[in-house]
Amino acid sequence: MLFTALVVVLATVPGPVAAEARAGGSVVVAEGETVDGLETFAGSVVVRGTVEGDLSALAGDVTVTETGRVTGNVAGAAGSIRIAGAVDGDVSGAAGDVAIAETGSVGGNLDVGAGTLRIDGTVAGDVTVGAERIVLGQDASVGGDLTYDGQLSGPRGVVAGSIDRDPSLGGPVFEPITPGFGEWVLGIYGFLVNLTLGAVLLLVFPRFSRRVADTAVEGPARAGAVGLLLLVGVPLVLLAVAITIIGIPLTIVGAMVFGLFAWVASVYGRFAVGTWLTAYTTVESRWVSLLVGFLVVGIAVRIPFVGWIPEFLVGLLGLGALALALTEHRRRVRRESPGEATGTDAGVPPA
Repeated sequence: MLFTALVVVLATVPGPVAAEARAGGSVVVAEGETVDGLETFAGSVVVRGTVEGDLSALAGDVTVTETGRVTGNVAGAAGSIRIAGAVDGDVSGAAGDVAIAETGSVGGNLDVGAGTLRIDGTVAGDVTVGAERIVLGQDASVGGDLTYDGQLSGPRGVVAGSIDRDPSLGGPVFEPITPGFGEWVLGIYGFLVNLTLGAVLLLVFPRFSRRVADTAVEGPARAGAVGLLLLVGVPLVLLAVAITIIGIPLTIVGAMVFGLFAWVASVYGRFAVGTWLTAYTTVESRWVSLLVGFLVVGIAVRIPFVGWIPEFLVGLLGLGALALALTEHRRRVRRESPGEATGTDAGVPPA
């Protein structure tokens, strides 16, 4: 997902036009306020006024209210997109949910990859979407063609152009046998894959894994802050590297490496939660801690509307704790390096 998000943002952020950049927190363009372009990272953005130019958001949510307007394009990644106002240009992104409300209008094309896409408003151009669910409302209007992959429902007559299914867009490879069946299967599969990764980490790196968990439990605020810094800073650095042509391959490789790092960190975050909870019991098994962490977080993320909050916080916790543990490990290795000093004079116990 991080790789897709970076590709989307890199493809839609204008080069020579200066835009206001903000990181973290909630960014609100108030009604009656006008800003010249806007780029946000790891935070939500709500447009009630006017954005002159393009709006892009990485690792955050985008909402254009009924009174809001974006004169350029809207690009969002790793969040949700809701258009209830007017977007004069295109809307594109890789998001959890995308919605064009009854009052919303898109003057250009709609090109998204999402969990769910719902169109109740107007899209003047073409719609290209790969999603689990695509819903066309009774009052929706699509002026161009609809190219999709996923489960399409709603009146097809609202599409003025052709309607074609393209499996390469990445929708589900099978229709759910019962409502929600596919989601549960994928959820269980993801749970088992992540749990297996956690077991491998504990088996291969038992001491280091414990150090990561202890770092998170002993200083959760510090670990979370470091995690947020990495979540915001690494994409910014990768985007800066991508300015040059030679930097684009490095950015792609860097995004893939950081994505793998973030995946491992999310597993460690769950292990840390389990370690913290089992500390209040008489159980002292790292395997039990791992399972408890996965079960508790797995239940928490299923809470409607707010389930993303514990998953996001656990991800930040694991990301920061893993980075801090690696930093401490590197310092320890340097202190114990025979090339720098030997014996008790260097503070290293003799062999």
